[in-house]
Amino acid sequence: MAAKTPFRHVFRIASRHASLVSSSPSLLPPCLSSVRSFKTEATTPPRIPEFAFAFDIDGVLVRSSDPLPRAHQALSYLQSNQIPFIFLTNGGGKHESERVADLSAKLDIPLSTSMFVQSHTPFADMNEYKDKTVMVVGGDEDRCRVVAEKYGFKTVVTPGDILAAYPDVWPFSQQLLPYYKNFTRALPAPIDPSSPSTSLKIDAVFVYNDPRDWGLDTQIIKDVLLSHAGILGTLSSKNGDASLPNKGYQQDGQPPLYFSNPDLLWAAKYHLPRLGQGGFREALEGVWAAITGGPDAGVKLQKIVMGKPHRPTYEFAEKRLITHRRELFKHFESDGRLGQLKRVYMVGDNPESDILGGNSYESPHGTDWASVLVQTGVYVEGTEPAHKPKQIVGDVLDAVEWAVGQEGWSK
Repeated sequence: MAAKTPFRHVFRIASRHASLVSSSPSLLPPCLSSVRSFKTEATTPPRIPEFAFAFDIDGVLVRSSDPLPRAHQALSYLQSNQIPFIFLTNGGGKHESERVADLSAKLDIPLSTSMFVQSHTPFADMNEYKDKTVMVVGGDEDRCRVVAEKYGFKTVVTPGDILAAYPDVWPFSQQLLPYYKNFTRALPAPIDPSSPSTSLKIDAVFVYNDPRDWGLDTQIIKDVLLSHAGILGTLSSKNGDASLPNKGYQQDGQPPLYFSNPDLLWAAKYHLPRLGQGGFREALEGVWAAITGGPDAGVKLQKIVMGKPHRPTYEFAEKRLITHRRELFKHFESDGRLGQLKRVYMVGDNPESDILGGNSYESPHGTDWASVLVQTGVYVEGTEPAHKPKQIVGDVLDAVEWAVGQEGWSK
């Protein structure tokens, strides 16, 4: 919405939001006090900022499902001043349109999917797998399957589908079969090792979100990675062959394994951080090492990990942010006045993902990324972060205040 909404309408929206906080001026830092007077300035030609923001969500704008106190004010200020921003989160499990609607309602801010990058959003561009059979892991029920289908993947299987069709595949989840049968689907092909050409074949494995049933998911992913060419029910004859790279493991046409984010911990409602998708990956790597001999035997789990802090996610997010900025100022791009985006402030709560990613990313466009660490999530105030940010602040409003001050921005 925000990227495609006429400026005048954006101004009206921003002014309406500004009025909600104008009665509490003590909540607004001095450099953000212009929100209260924005309505009278809306008709003046906008100044084009050369900077933008990328916000993590959990621990920065919300904590679990609850909005953090000053998140609305921070984003309202940016919208009223037409300072571009996007959301860059290692969260996921829902389609972007659903997440945007939910966050927009919680923060009382108009948002659009063009401003939103989840951990699995880059999967939407993997067109080479969309006509093949992929396995999607993680998330509530089969919501991640639905997301994959909205991305254009035509044949999507989940570990729950396999359990429902073949309960003996993982006997320790059989008590959950009534739960699984509420949302599982029939497999597109049987598991029949006696007939590999007609058996279920997986062409890629995507971990979209934090797995819920670690035992089942570990078992099924292991089966796929030890198979011949991703054909379930088979075992590759190359496994353990010391004459081959990686001792023959994952050298026989097995599908690639993608993880959407590396977060070991995340900030939930509980007062201490909880294990995330990175915890599941570490557990899977431990099982893989126990089966194959692991690094001590010269065997690695070959996988592709995306999400913050990895470069592909930042490249994707930067392209999204540049596109959003161009759309926001499209009337100025046509006459050459838009100029280059010079700086992006990465605001996050997790030193291992947000801060490391912002610090290490080298933009192909020459844009400087500056990391800002807030104290409302994973990071514990008073401790030394593993990766040092440009600035440590209390919350997201403090982050915006500091950044606009750095830019000498006033309106």
